[in-house]
Parts: sequence; C-alpha cells; structure tokens
Amino acid sequence: MIRPRLTLVPLDGDAAPALPPAEAPATDLHGDHWARGARADHAVNVVTGGPPDWVRRLLRQELDGAIGAYPDEADATAAIAHRHGRAPADVVLLNGAAHGFALIAETLAPRAPVIIHPQFTEPDRALRAAGCRPRHVLLEAPFALDPDAVAADADLVVVGNPTNPTGVLHPRAAVHALGAPGRTVVVDEAFMDFVPGETESLAGRSDLPGLVVVRSLTKMWGLAGLRVGYVLASAEVIERLRTAQPLWAVSTPALAAIEACTSKSVSAETLLAASAVAHERDLLARALSSLGFHVSPGATANFLLVQGPDGLHEALRELGVAVRRCDTFPGLGPDWVRIAVRDAASNAQLLAAATATR
Repeated sequence: MIRPRLTLVPLDGDAAPALPPAEAPATDLHGDHWARGARADHAVNVVTGGPPDWVRRLLRQELDGAIGAYPDEADATAAIAHRHGRAPADVVLLNGAAHGFALIAETLAPRAPVIIHPQFTEPDRALRAAGCRPRHVLLEAPFALDPDAVAADADLVVVGNPTNPTGVLHPRAAVHALGAPGRTVVVDEAFMDFVPGETESLAGRSDLPGLVVVRSLTKMWGLAGLRVGYVLASAEVIERLRTAQPLWAVSTPALAAIEACTSKSVSAETLLAASAVAHERDLLARALSSLGFHVSPGATANFLLVQGPDGLHEALRELGVAVRRCDTFPGLGPDWVRIAVRDAASNAQLLAAATATR
C-alpha cells in the first residue's frame, strides 16, 4: 500500500509557502477559466444544460413574485435539516460552498490548520486570507486517506469526500478517524450527490464532536451561477458562522432552489441522475484506458482524473476541447488533467480528440 506523503510547512514567518511556486499556474483558477472559448467543455465539473425544467419554472415563479421581498431562510433551512435528519440549528445556508470555507476560516481562526491534498484549493485561499498558514498532507496515487499522516497538533483538518479532483470516496471510518480532542474536521461533500445512496456521507452525524460538513447543490442541479450551498455542524459552531454572515446572504431564488432540490420528492431523480453519471463515467474511463491514458481508479463523482503526457490539456484545447489542467492542485503535476463526464455524444467527441493526441 502506498502511504501518503506528509508535507508540513512550519508556522514561523520565514517558512516557504506550501502552495506551488510562483511560476506554477495560480491556484485560484478553476474549471470555468479553462473552459472559456472552447467548443466542448469538459473542464467545469457541473452538469451541463443548466437546471431541470421544473427548477427553471420554480425560479421564474420566484422572479415574478417573491423576489420583491427580503429573503426568509426559515423554510429552506428546515428542508435541509429534514433531508439530513438534523435540527435546523445545525444548518447555515451559504452563497455557494466556497462561501463556507471563508466563513469557517474567519470564524474559527485555527492556529495549525492542515489541508489534505490534492483537493479543491478554495480552503487554502480562505485560510490564507484569514491570516492562517495551512500545512499540507499530500496524498500519492491512488490517493487513499491515511488519518495517521495528519500531525497531532493540527486543530483543523480539511478533506474532500468525494475529493475534487481525484474523485476518490474515502470510507466514513477513515474520515471519522481524523477527529481528535479540540480539532475541527471540515469535510467538503460538494460532490456527494453523485454517489448513489451517499454511502460514505457524514452529513447526518450530529454526534461527532468537531465535525463540519460543507455541501453544495450547484453541481448536480446545474446551479453554479445561483450559488447554493450549506454547512452542517453543531449548533454552537453554526451560531458562530451565522453571526459572522452579512444579512440576507442567500437570495430568494436560491432559497427556493434549496427547498426544491432537497425535498423528498426529488430523491428518486437524484438517484437516477447519479446512476446515469456513474454509467457514463465508467464507459469513459474504460475508453480512455484503452487509448493508453492512466485513469486514476476509484472515481465516484462526475469527473475523472487522468494522467497523460505533459501538455495534454493544451493539445486537447487546440482541438476545441477544454479539460481542467491539474498542476494548480498541490500534489499534482502537468501530466494530470481532470475530465468532466458528459452525455454519451459529448464524451464521444472528447474521445475523438483524445485519440488524435496519441
């Protein structure tokens, strides 16, 4: 078994930064940056086509009616609490999941935060903006989580599950084992909707001290522009986060989308959508492997982490296909790309372009 490599950045002022060196691409560039101007977008890991028709109709109704009133979060908060079997006091709504990382960093102000990479880079940026110096645990392929790799003095640990960009779904027991007295464990579950049955989710666990779960509704439902997310944690932590928020942080249309997309009536649709993505993902993974690319195993979200020759993203871009370059993720180099899974026709176009690069 390959054990994760532990990379720690000392907390003194003379320490070198843990992020990639200055000549590397900026870590605050995300999939939308690489997708701009491309004929085919496999860079943004949000379902294509926007929200379903029933969500569009709901949003139009809100624009025609309730948009004139100030937002009231009570019903949306109750809907999320009901979905996860939590109390409304355990929920704070967000203007997108990234908003949650900023709130957590500013409010909890950890002394010795650790981020498990490769993963979404917004927690890094949020902690640095709050004056913290995060240290990194860099997981090596196949990116299995080893709780023992985290330093004992860490008072906050951030981990993705499933992790962006690896797609790895860590067992609940392994994530749970990250906990320690006086430590906050922040679990980014932005892509958990794509796991049929959400088998390893900790969102419903209110009995684990220090657990903070960040969720997003933008990925599965095509709502990236609406900014819809939430945090689940103890009532004490939630009250601190809520107090730090500005008034009316979440818009009325976003609140309506939260109620709709977390209702029991759409659970079957969510499962069908997750199963359809899993089917296309497995087909795409096998096809890419047959072309000689290394597809990182264990993907459970709506994207694949693929290793090929340096500059693969540029070669595909010249053919009109955008994928997410991954040397912006700590622990990955220029030979890695993240490829969003689309429908069969779009995936076939991607494969044709990938074939042309061989």
